[in-house]
Amino acid sequence: MLSFFKDYKYFAIVFAIISIIIISIIFNILNVDKPLPIYQPTMVNSELVDSTLLDVKKYHKIADFSLLNQNGEIVNQDNYKDKIYVADFFFTTCQTICPIMTNHMVDIQNEILDDTDVMLLSHSVTPEIDSVAQLKKYALKKGVNDSKWNLVTGDKKQIYDLARKSYLAVKDQGNGDQYDMIHTENFMLIDKKRQIRGFYDGTNPEDIERLLNDIETLKKEY
Repeated sequence: MLSFFKDYKYFAIVFAIISIIIISIIFNILNVDKPLPIYQPTMVNSELVDSTLLDVKKYHKIADFSLLNQNGEIVNQDNYKDKIYVADFFFTTCQTICPIMTNHMVDIQNEILDDTDVMLLSHSVTPEIDSVAQLKKYALKKGVNDSKWNLVTGDKKQIYDLARKSYLAVKDQGNGDQYDMIHTENFMLIDKKRQIRGFYDGTNPEDIERLLNDIETLKKEY
């Protein structure tokens, strides 16, 4: 028996070393952050997608836009060039989910305050009510940091098209107006290529934590 172990001692040592290496490689692979998905219209609830995009399976990006923020300044895609950002849709007079969503967006703002790669963008779904002055009042009340977070208003059709055709974020069943929309609680994570990389329930603290983690994962791609 002793001679058997003696004969195979070196084989056992080599086998043990190889096994340790293999186990280490597998462990590292399993612990590497997986890339976030790139969402296409076909991957999203059809109720949130414009009918013209229902069959789109690739190359979906956020369209160009030009809107006014809480300071009356023009905000467009260039303000978010080479930025990761979180987007949502809301209105200042909403008394249901919007206050919760806004409070969670404030939490995100505080977490990314010193991160030059990340910004926030909130679109009003009632631009006829949410004037620049109304947005400014709301921004001051909520503690919006102008350098990190734009609340935007503007042409309703443009906002509608952004919501339905770019961010895939709202339903179009409302009170019958041509561009009426029912916004959801969704926050969307947008990458530096203007692609959607995640959807999150803006009223759910656990989803906000997941969003913050996904921002860190996304930053590793650059």
